[in-house]
Amino acid sequence: MKFVIENFGCQMNDHDMERMSALLIDGGLTCIDDAQEADVIIVNTCCVREKAEQKFYSRMGRLKSIKAKKGTILGVTGCIAQLEKRSILDRIPFIDFALGPSNIHKINEAVERATKGIPSFDFTENGCSTTLLIKPINQNSGVKTSVTIMKGCNNFCSYCVVPYVRGRESSRESGEVLDEIRGFVAAGIKEVTLLGQNVNSYNKSSGDISFPELLRRINDIDGIERIRFVTSHPKDLSPDLIDCFGALDKLCEAIHLPFQSGSDKILELMNRGYTKNDYREKIAALRTRCKDMAITADCIVGFPGEDEKDFFDTMNLIEEVRFDNIFSFAYSPRKFTRAATLPGEVARDLAMERLHHFQDTQKAITIAKNRVMIGKKVEVLVEDISKNSEEELMGRTRTNKIVNFKGKRNLIKKLVEVEIIKGYANSLKGKNPNAKGGALC
Repeated sequence: MKFVIENFGCQMNDHDMERMSALLIDGGLTCIDDAQEADVIIVNTCCVREKAEQKFYSRMGRLKSIKAKKGTILGVTGCIAQLEKRSILDRIPFIDFALGPSNIHKINEAVERATKGIPSFDFTENGCSTTLLIKPINQNSGVKTSVTIMKGCNNFCSYCVVPYVRGRESSRESGEVLDEIRGFVAAGIKEVTLLGQNVNSYNKSSGDISFPELLRRINDIDGIERIRFVTSHPKDLSPDLIDCFGALDKLCEAIHLPFQSGSDKILELMNRGYTKNDYREKIAALRTRCKDMAITADCIVGFPGEDEKDFFDTMNLIEEVRFDNIFSFAYSPRKFTRAATLPGEVARDLAMERLHHFQDTQKAITIAKNRVMIGKKVEVLVEDISKNSEEELMGRTRTNKIVNFKGKRNLIKKLVEVEIIKGYANSLKGKNPNAKGGALC
């Protein structure tokens, strides 16, 4: 049997997709790219943003015709499945199974039951050891991978559905994580990204090692060249974790630190647990440790109660901090969240007007910061052939910026030194790769 997994959402969803692929392949199925030729189509879903949810339901309408024509097995996994549970059948009654994020280890069982005409619907929550030990198949260039170290979230930000679909925080044992990384290193992996809804809370309520200590132990593993992690919550970004930057030679000088709003009033309504000045102080501490630290973030525009002053405060913050990039969205209400009941709804047209202004401003900042890189020599981990040209290679700097440059294919999976010659909104252009570069701190 041949299968396709179509994925919506974040890096956690990407990783879940890889793990399901690993299980299905181990079960004897073959992974392909064309849904028209598949015997099994699985749609892995996200409900954090309204747009991803809309895309999912639109896609299911198109997949319905494929199922009707070929008798294809059609399943839904991930956050929408968990959020809707059996009520998902009201909108898409033609699916054969649905599994929540904590139940993807049952994917082979669900497919097997579907072949016999038996539906499967499983949304029970399980601990980390049940689902996170599934080792994904590295489907990229074999140079980097992700390792989930924890799942769930205890923060209950007023706009966020994650605690309802991924459950409460649960961390993997550090020994399991370290063993998994050593296994990837033996397979040739050079870069690892640690995943969790809030990695700063790793083992927060257990007797196991802290997140900073986990980073130190990974840093000691021979063969690992680079370490990254996502995502961090500002209120849990400790001095010990900040001190890891610059001190650990394999920890890349890049952090994703969502601020969501520059207004203290809105941050309180969001239940974020920090103020604008708290955030500023942590940014200052990071840049004191490493002046070339790349900082990216998330921001929500048009949150209930946001007035012109609140939006002005947010714009002031991005001008002051000068982020390398920001993932920004207009607020959309999510089922079960407290924000969905808040007064002060911002008109959609106004929210989109603010969002476009925000994005135009940030794009100019990103381009300016990328152009500052011109003339600098940076270390690039070469990942693959560039999407722009078969004659170019693509890699990333330690600060996670994409660099395209001309070079021989034998440089793939290697660290090379590249001189930056152009800076664009989404990437850099380089030249003259050499043997190896150095850290930025």
